[in-house]
Formats: sequence, C-alpha cells, structure tokens
Amino acid sequence: MPQQFWRQTSLVLTAVVLGIPLLVICWSLLDLLVSGSETLSHLWQTVVPEYIRNSLALLLGVAIGVILLGVSTAWLTTACRFPGQKFLSWALLLPLAMPAYITAYTYTGLLDFSGPVQSTLRSLTGWGFGDYWFPEIRSLGGAIAVLSLVLFPYVYLITRATFLQQSATTIEAGRSLGLNPWQCFWRLAMPLARPAIVTGTTLALMETLADYGTVQYFGVTTFTTGIFRTWYGLGDLNGALQLAGILLIAVVMLMLIEQWSRRAARYDQRQQRSAEPFRLRGWRALAAASVCWLPLLFGFLLPASQLLSWSVQRWQIWQSAEFWQLAGNSFLLASSAALLVMLIALWLAYGRRQVNNPVVRTSVTLAGLGYAMPGLVIAVGLLLMLGRVDQWLIALSQDWFDYNPGLLLSGTLFALLFAYSVRFLSVALQTISAGLAEIRPSMDEAARIQGYSPLQVLRRIHAPLLRPSILTALLLVGVDVLKELPATLVLRPFDFNTLAVRAYEMAGDERLADAGPPALMMVLVGLIPVILLSRAMLKSSRKALKEPEFV
Repeated sequence: MPQQFWRQTSLVLTAVVLGIPLLVICWSLLDLLVSGSETLSHLWQTVVPEYIRNSLALLLGVAIGVILLGVSTAWLTTACRFPGQKFLSWALLLPLAMPAYITAYTYTGLLDFSGPVQSTLRSLTGWGFGDYWFPEIRSLGGAIAVLSLVLFPYVYLITRATFLQQSATTIEAGRSLGLNPWQCFWRLAMPLARPAIVTGTTLALMETLADYGTVQYFGVTTFTTGIFRTWYGLGDLNGALQLAGILLIAVVMLMLIEQWSRRAARYDQRQQRSAEPFRLRGWRALAAASVCWLPLLFGFLLPASQLLSWSVQRWQIWQSAEFWQLAGNSFLLASSAALLVMLIALWLAYGRRQVNNPVVRTSVTLAGLGYAMPGLVIAVGLLLMLGRVDQWLIALSQDWFDYNPGLLLSGTLFALLFAYSVRFLSVALQTISAGLAEIRPSMDEAARIQGYSPLQVLRRIHAPLLRPSILTALLLVGVDVLKELPATLVLRPFDFNTLAVRAYEMAGDERLADAGPPALMMVLVGLIPVILLSRAMLKSSRKALKEPEFV
C-alpha cells in the first residue's frame, strides 16, 4: 500500500508540474475577475474588439474552408472510383507537412507585385502599376485561404475514416431508391458523419487560434499577434497574460464543442461489408479528380515547388556553416525534447496502467491537455512562473553569497524543453497508451508472480513490445518541435537560433528566397510522419474495403 501511494503521488505531482503554466493563466483570470485590470480595460476600449472580430472572421472562414475541402475529398476518395483515386486517397495528407507560416511565405513570393504571377501578367498584357486589380494575399482572406489549404487534412482524415465505417446497407438502400452519388452523400453519409466533421473542424480551429506566423506576416491582428504586441511593444507582461487567458477560454470552448460532438458519435454505423463504389466516367470522373487535385496542388505541390526554386537560387546557403549550425540546433532541440517527452509519456501511461484509479486517470488526462493550448499561451504562463522563480533564486543567492547568478531558468533551453513537454505530451501519451492497450494485463500478472518489480516488467517485457510506439512517439514529437514557432520565439536563449526562427526572420525582412532552404528542410522532415500516417491509412482502407494491395 505505501508503494502504491508513492506511485500515485508521483504521477499526480508530475501532472501538476506540467499543468503549472496553464494554472498561472487561470490564476491571472481569477485575479482579473476579483480586482480588475486597468491595462485590460484600456485594451478592451481600443484593440480587443478588433482582435475578436478578426479572430471570429478567421475561425468562420477557416471552418467553411476546411469543411468544404475535407468533406468533399473524403467522400470522393471513399465512395467513388475515378482515375487517380488511390493515389489521392493518401496524397491528400501531404499538406500536413507544410507549416502554415511557410505556406504563407511561398504564396506571398508567388502572388505579390514582384512575384512570377503578376510579373508574367504584366509582360503578357503590357500593364503597369495601377492598371489592373489583383487580390491582396496579405489580408484576412489570404490568411483564411492559406490556413484552410494547410488544415483541411484534419477534417479529411477523420471524416474519411467515418465514411469507411458506415454501413453499406444504408448507402445501398439509398441507391435502390434511385439516389445518385451526390444525393447519397447529402442525405445519408454526411448526416451520419456530422460528429466526425465537427471533431476535425474543431482540431483545425484550435490550430487556427494557435497560429502566429501566418497572421503576423499577413498583418491580420488576432489574439496571438495582440499578445506579442502587448508583451514586446508595450512591455506589459500582465496585459499579455490576461489576453492569453481570454484566448485560453476560446480554446476551452472549442474543446467542449469537440467533446459534445463525440457524444453524438453514437449515430454512426459500423459496416458489416463494403458498399459497391460509384464508378465515375466522363465529365463526372474529371470533375471528381479536379476537386481532389486542386487542394493537393495549392496546399502542397505549388508551395513545395516554390521552396525548391528558392533553395536552388540560394544553393550557397546549403554550403554555409551557419545553416548547418541552425540545422544542428534544431535537430538537437527536437531530439532532446522528443526523448524527454517520450520518457514522461511512458512514465504516465505505464503508471496509469499500474495504478488505475480515478485520481490517476484524471491527472494523466489533464497532463495531456497542453496540446490543445496554443504554444504562445503556454510560453506566457511559463515565462511568468520561471521569472518569479528566478527572482527568488537571485534574492536567495545575494542574501547568502552576495552574488547575482542571473537568470537560471527563464530564457534558457530548460524553459524551451519545459514548454515543449507541456505542448506535445499528448502526442506521445496517446501513441504509447495505444501500444500499451495491445499488451494483455495477464502478461503483467505473470511477470509479477515470477517476482519482477514494475520497473523490471516495463524494461524486460513492455519496452520491447512498445518499440514501434516509442519510435513513432519520438518521431511525431520531434517533427512538431522542429516546426513550433511561437513558443520558440518567446523562450529561446538570446544566442540560440533554429530553422523555424531563421525562416521567420528572413521572411520578416522580405528576404523570402533566403527563407527557402530552412523552410524546405523543415518540410522534408515533416514529410516523414505524413508518409507513416499515409501508410497506416492505406492499410486501414484495405482492411475496411477488402481491397487487394497495390503499390
């Protein structure tokens, strides 16, 4: 009993430590409600209404965009057969490898006044400046378009899985009544897939609220840009903290919507056999292929081609020692964070398996909520907490040794690793928990009967069986850390730079071509988990539809 008590206590303490940044934000909100804030009152009278309008417009536009792109492509690649359907069924995940802010840079380079599109238009028509109208990419509409193109795979992936699981008898009943593919989709498949659509859309909207690089580069003022402006422009950390609290409330509301949609998932149907697909020919096949190819073209192929072109133009950057120093910093940070997060996730997941009571389950669940929180919110709360700890350590050192050690925690790699652990723990936790769920509890019991301690059971039995899950968790977290921008911008040491920050700095200085090599490096690394996810999806599709394997 004492041993189990200490295990439970250590698990709960681990979860509490990981939740401290979010607790700091919540405490600031509570303090705001009790005492009020002159800074926030001033912000409410000046800029907060603009933040709310732009954020709501951005959320609405992205929601419409990802639903239109994700649901249409999911239905066409699942229920219809047309040339290129098998390739598109997994290739539509490729936009996930493109960070939104990188896509924003590429489209700015393509569509601004000096870009190839407008330059070609002027050379063909003889027009000059002011002689024609061209849509402005650096606008709210441009941000909606870019985020929709990058985030629609969230809706596509979840909705397609639902379409694969729907009962064949439902679709066949509709077809027997004379419904065409469009009518079967609109009247039968889409209402049954509504919870999945809401879930995928909610995930995309969480990423939209967390985005900083895209909206900042396009000049769209949202809560994320407002937090940076209040912090760095006004030097008001408390005001930034309170804005972060408002953003946190919006994220929690989206999480509640997502949970509500899961409760409604009971209206879905599990298939007993696969339905006969709609065979499209002629103009219908061409239209279906176009609907699926256009998101892939504009979401991945064009931005990747632009990055490749810039990288060729700046080939000397690939030969510079500074570039490879940046790459080394990025991969060192990503690998260190991935290893740390994997160990924490393994500790929590295995501890929940050993001490499976409501307190531990709730604590582990709360520890995994950081992934739903914007990295900027986590960074603000963490910096305030570490700043106060640093002040206490400095005062203690001066009292005892008459020595000022400076900042020991905030503005260091420790702060970055802490933020990454909070932000990406859920990714590793879910992966390892899924692997543990496939190991029968009887194996644990047999090992314990033979006198193995829980640590020996983990090391000798579970670790070898969990190797694929552990490697997957390391890979996913590493790639997420490599692409993370807001938390890295806020918490990195002054003399430490990464690929993501360099790409952001070059784009901010309008040196888009110089941003190509670091951006392309991140995209190439980001393709690895997308390829793994595509392979897993293909296997699932073959199993569900009982199709023969293909290359």
